[in-house]
Amino acid sequence: MSRLRRLAPYLFAIFAIAFGAGVTGARAQMGDKTEVRTDQVQARLLAHAPQGVPLGLAPEAAARQPVWLGLQISHAPDWHTYWKNAGDSGMPTELHWALPPGVLAGDIAWPLPRKIPIGQLANYGYDGTVLLPVPLIITPDYKPSPLADSLEIGLKATWLVCRQECIPQDGEFSLKLPLRSSTALHGAAFEAALASQPAELPGQHAITLADGGRRLALRVTGLPAAVRGQVLELFPETPNIVVTAARLAAPGEAAGERSWSQRWDGETWTADVPVSPDRAEAPARMPLVLVAGERGWRVTAPVDGAWPALAPVAAMSPALEAALAANAANAGAAPPAGATPAPAGTLALALLGALVGGLVLNLMPCVFPVLAIKVLGFTQHAEDRRAHRLGGLAYTLGVVLSFLALGALMLALRAAGQQLGWGFQLQSPLVVAALATLFTVIGLNLAGVFEFGRFVPSSVATLEARHPMANAFLSGMLAVAVASPCTAPFMGASLGLAVGLPAGQALAVFGAIGLGMALPYLAASWLPAVARLLPRPGAWMEVFRRFMAFPMFGTTVWLLWVLGQQSGIDGAGALLALLVALALVLWALGLAGRARTWVATFSIAAGAFLAWSIGPYVIRPVTEPVNTGVAVGERWAPWSPARVQAGLAEGRPVFVDFTAAWCVTCQYNKKTTLANAQVLAAFDAAGVRTLRADWTRRDATISAELGRLGRSGVPVYLLQAPGKPPIVLSEILSVADVMAALGQL
Repeated sequence: MSRLRRLAPYLFAIFAIAFGAGVTGARAQMGDKTEVRTDQVQARLLAHAPQGVPLGLAPEAAARQPVWLGLQISHAPDWHTYWKNAGDSGMPTELHWALPPGVLAGDIAWPLPRKIPIGQLANYGYDGTVLLPVPLIITPDYKPSPLADSLEIGLKATWLVCRQECIPQDGEFSLKLPLRSSTALHGAAFEAALASQPAELPGQHAITLADGGRRLALRVTGLPAAVRGQVLELFPETPNIVVTAARLAAPGEAAGERSWSQRWDGETWTADVPVSPDRAEAPARMPLVLVAGERGWRVTAPVDGAWPALAPVAAMSPALEAALAANAANAGAAPPAGATPAPAGTLALALLGALVGGLVLNLMPCVFPVLAIKVLGFTQHAEDRRAHRLGGLAYTLGVVLSFLALGALMLALRAAGQQLGWGFQLQSPLVVAALATLFTVIGLNLAGVFEFGRFVPSSVATLEARHPMANAFLSGMLAVAVASPCTAPFMGASLGLAVGLPAGQALAVFGAIGLGMALPYLAASWLPAVARLLPRPGAWMEVFRRFMAFPMFGTTVWLLWVLGQQSGIDGAGALLALLVALALVLWALGLAGRARTWVATFSIAAGAFLAWSIGPYVIRPVTEPVNTGVAVGERWAPWSPARVQAGLAEGRPVFVDFTAAWCVTCQYNKKTTLANAQVLAAFDAAGVRTLRADWTRRDATISAELGRLGRSGVPVYLLQAPGKPPIVLSEILSVADVMAALGQL
């Protein structure tokens, strides 16, 4: 033992050096993520702070030290993205910043666009290379730590890139901007982009509604003398007001419904522009951009006259809305917008489905070991019938109350306006990491690596014997915690109904799920016939117990993979290292004598060092660029409402796979039915466009779409064809299901 004592400092030093080198290497790989490449664009996050980041300055002084960020987009030949007003179609580029408290991002300083004719339509946008600058506002509330040497910036950008076809894309970027040094590498690009801004044009400008509101008469004064007499380009900043594709009438030609005219009246520029019949707004003031060559001016003028009444614009076609409502009714789901009580028959079917679904949950690999070990306890104490019955009731109470609590939390968040669905708890890296830790601890205990009674006080170790009811109740809560990811595939319709019901009926559905899950244990505890089916106690029980550790470890592997989708490979690797350190601590605490003191101290210190150094990576959202560009011919494209509508507009059916990395059923269906050669050939023969909606991380748009379909979790499979009601397929997807749905097209 004295030798171990002498070696302990050296062992700790070697351990620290090894892990320190690993941490340093990991951090070196987690640098800035400033570029995203697709086949259509190269997008880069740039910064420009020639005088550094102004800290602690008054607003007037800070304004003299500009800090700029910008997304530079370089387009492949013939491709383009869009201006703030995209025109007849398209979508403006959007930038969503993640900045520390006290740092604000201003609006995009849009460079001058160009007009892009597309058949009978026209859009406004950019080709070649464009930089979209954004001013960074450093307020006095920004208080970096004394040791901080940089300002961490995160950006989620979305853009639509088009040629003949259009592809929605996005990218995630990160950048560390030095606080105390100059950043001016891209100064020329920012200077050129800022020089391309339209200048504000003062003067007496007027916009008058004419011809019953069907035309706009523009009068602009104060333009430079150098451009007088020239033909100007007109770009309204407000979308859907004018006929974007209107051609410029020839000199002397009267403007018509699809043409516009302009002329100079001395120093005043005038124009006659047709108003779009699909106008969606009635602005009291209109900002316009006028362009002559490479120079531009921004004009804002009041609109004189009364706009005609707007035609109602539907968010979706009435036929599609009616079809979705009918589909939700057929699936047993109430419209999610209101809390309408369900008829007795519908509610009874939902409760029955929830009860059966809860029963099925006991077969899940993460739940079965918990239930099996509890039930095998009957064989050791077969004579204590009363204790078994009380334990069964306590276990059932723990399961049912846990489901009711989760359901109440979800309903409360929904009432507060949160777009959530069942499984939302696994969209948090922290929850996923906590569950992985729990499964690891349970697995190590089942495998015999440690026993709780060896390193906890005797008063705690004997709690189970002294309070068996409390132990059974907590076991029920544990079973619900590990089962929650598996519920949605088996009870999609019931859960979809529950979130649209009054609170009492909704909680009854959640309670039925819990009762179904607890039913096997409750039956074994109360019915002697069920208990007699259990085998006699013997040495096989210890073997069975250790065998049950492997489903737990398998579930941990799956959760590590899920975490990798949320926090990246660095987060998954960090958690794996922490779990190894945790296993070392648990093993060391089970030792005896001085070995326990030295080894446990070393392992706890090493674990604390790891938790401090790499622990934050576990819950840090992934920052590596996400390439969602879809090359021509790629099988599954990322889902978006725009892609669905684009496919339907082309006359093509659309199949959507709503999935998540933490959904076991989703992954099984993806690797089997959705990868089946017969199914893929049928998709191709029918011209089906296949989309995948990934709900691994929280996504309010996907949550809202699931709600419209009468579902509250994944998987969900939707087949939609132009002019036909959408079809929601079974959660347990088979080749026959898909072929039958395709046969209805």
